[in-house]
Amino acid sequence: MARKRSEQLLNLPLLPLKGQIVFPTMIVPLEVGREKSMRAVEQAMNEGRRMVLAMQKDAKNETPGPDDIYLVGTVVEIKQVVRVPGGTFKVVFEGVSRARIDHYVSEEPYMRVAVVEVPDEVTRSAEAEALMRMVINQYERYIKSSKKVPPESLITAVQVEEPGRLADTVVAYLANLELKDKQAVLEAFDVVERLERVSDILTREMEVLDLERKINVRVRKQMEKTQREYYLREQIKAIQKELGERDDKGTEAEIFRQKIEELGLPDEVKEKALREVDRLEKMPPMAAEAVVVRNYLDWITSLPWSTTTEDQVDLKRAEEILESEHYGLKKPKDRILEYLAVRKLVSKMKGPILCLAGPPGVGKTSLAKSVANALGRKFVRMSLGGVRDEAEIRGHRRTYVGALPGRIIQGMRQAGSKNPVFLLDEIDKMSSDFRGDPASALLEVLDPEQNHAFVDHYLEAPFDLSGVLFITTANVVWNIPRPLLDRMELISLSGYTEDEKVEIAKRHLLPKQRRDHGLSEANLEVSENVLRSIVREHTREAGVRNLERQLATICRKAAREIATGNAEAVRVTTQNLHTYLGAPRYQWGKRAKEDQVGVATGMVYTEVGGDILPIEVSLMKGKGSLILTGKLGEVMKESAQAGLSYIRSRARDLGLEEDFHSKYDIHIHVPEGAVPKEGPSAGIAMATAVVSALTHRPVRADVAMTGEITLRGRVLPIGGVKEKLLGAHRAGITQIILPRENEKDLEEVPGNVRKKLQVHLVDHMDEVLRVALLEAKESDDQILPPPDPLGVEGSHPASPVV
Repeated sequence: MARKRSEQLLNLPLLPLKGQIVFPTMIVPLEVGREKSMRAVEQAMNEGRRMVLAMQKDAKNETPGPDDIYLVGTVVEIKQVVRVPGGTFKVVFEGVSRARIDHYVSEEPYMRVAVVEVPDEVTRSAEAEALMRMVINQYERYIKSSKKVPPESLITAVQVEEPGRLADTVVAYLANLELKDKQAVLEAFDVVERLERVSDILTREMEVLDLERKINVRVRKQMEKTQREYYLREQIKAIQKELGERDDKGTEAEIFRQKIEELGLPDEVKEKALREVDRLEKMPPMAAEAVVVRNYLDWITSLPWSTTTEDQVDLKRAEEILESEHYGLKKPKDRILEYLAVRKLVSKMKGPILCLAGPPGVGKTSLAKSVANALGRKFVRMSLGGVRDEAEIRGHRRTYVGALPGRIIQGMRQAGSKNPVFLLDEIDKMSSDFRGDPASALLEVLDPEQNHAFVDHYLEAPFDLSGVLFITTANVVWNIPRPLLDRMELISLSGYTEDEKVEIAKRHLLPKQRRDHGLSEANLEVSENVLRSIVREHTREAGVRNLERQLATICRKAAREIATGNAEAVRVTTQNLHTYLGAPRYQWGKRAKEDQVGVATGMVYTEVGGDILPIEVSLMKGKGSLILTGKLGEVMKESAQAGLSYIRSRARDLGLEEDFHSKYDIHIHVPEGAVPKEGPSAGIAMATAVVSALTHRPVRADVAMTGEITLRGRVLPIGGVKEKLLGAHRAGITQIILPRENEKDLEEVPGNVRKKLQVHLVDHMDEVLRVALLEAKESDDQILPPPDPLGVEGSHPASPVV
């Protein structure tokens, strides 16, 4: 950049400054410690005590170069140099004038520069005069607002008459001002521009001071409020201590606050709980509302908001536990092990909702306990039998006297963990009335998509139930509302077979009763044949509760004999069993010893297991009436009518008169008339008995059959195959007629039973008759003339034997 002709270059040593600026007319003491800087000071002392001070751009740079130093600095005069311990100088400088560095003369052994002095203009314009007054006023307000500037500096500033010097003086006193702003003032050679920059700086600083003052006032008020509350609380503590209402553990509110902080509550629940604590703190201890708030906080702080138990996902151990505590029940066990397998692979999953449906006494409740044991979780049982109030599930509002949370939340508190096994027992026994429908309230509980935020009316805050493994039990499924059943995974427990009951008695029931009655295996001996006799002749149930009662009866009588000294040990056999349990109470069906005309053997499935059912048909001269007795249901009656219609449509093929139905009354009777019977599965058995009576062909006594019949003679599938086949096997049946579509159900039948049965799979009634009926025999009492041999139109494949 070209210089003006009038400007004269001065060749002076340069001292770079770190984090400080020296203005003209200022006297500043500085400590000089860098080698090059000390050489520059020594050279200046030798050349007339004058040198240049300029600020570094980066104060951390220990070896600044020309590019690291601002181009505008100050020419100073050295007033005093003192060598201090440590080898450094303490130098007093007095600013002379501004200077602009033209170029660097040398950098070693010290910095030397050629500078141009820029003195301030001496003349004072009206604009400069106005700016001086404005700066003085601003500076005065600044001193009043800030305590960081000494008030005496205002007197010094007022006495300055030169505009440039006033600007330098004011800026020098602003201690908190950034160095770049001071450098900008130093670089303003025009005094008017310099005063404007100082005015802008003062305006900005005043705004910052006003903001600081507002913040300080707000903080002070908050501190005063806190101190006041602390003082009042200390007074309350002192008063409570004098009244004996306070112990050293702190106030009730403080205890609740500490518990809330430690529990790790969700933000929404924590905020609500702290508001209730504040309310409690302001209430008299004996106020009625204080009791309500206190109970609410007790519930909030006693729930397991974040407490969980770690699952034991050892599949082998879980399988051993399930097998040791329960015999049979393959499907429920497999489902639990599948859940454990998924739990092992997935760290976080929603708990399934399992519904164990089956007759009483099959071990539904005890199976749920075993699941909790296998998982290593807490177990909670909630009985829903007779529950008819929605508040039992969702709780009561706190506005009611004696309000409590619902039994779901109560169960979670009892469990003490967030992921227990929760058993909802007898879910099919719920009912509804004017107080609401508890089944509808359970919809949210048993929906994995909703129960992560279950809201109890008492808590009025969401509680996470997604980690709970819900297991429900029911005796009958049709009593469960369809929307509720849709949210559950149904597992049917059909009941135990005879062999399973004997095994359960031997492994679990008898040892338990021995322990309960103070007996040992040496004191009481019960053989397996005795257990089988008890199952067959003294109990009739799907489960094992009555079986356990009968064993308890034997143990009591044995204990009495041993306690009175009549015997040292008791051995129960099939011969002396009646002395302990009395005469047999039940007799299972047994097949007929000989083939009979008009009598077919059907199979039934009841809640206590399978059995056989003889179906009798008698012909009488009449007008073609169909008489049905034995307390049959509508479906069963319709099956008999459908079978008769099929026989009439095939009368010619069966060798019957086509108008036989108008000459004879047909009476179908199913024994045990006091017991209601329903269902279509006896259709082929009734049709077979009617054909046998009409054709005088005996029905094989060793054959039992089940299946629904259509008007065209098709045989349709039925249910309860496993139980029916077990009952038939127990009754001595060796030949089974079964619908072909039920072939898949044979897998559920125990292998030892399946080997002893010859199962004929059929599609059509013609195949049933071919297997079940024998050739006709002449007799004097037959009503119809002997028919021709059975002929069957069409080609039906021979019945396969399984």
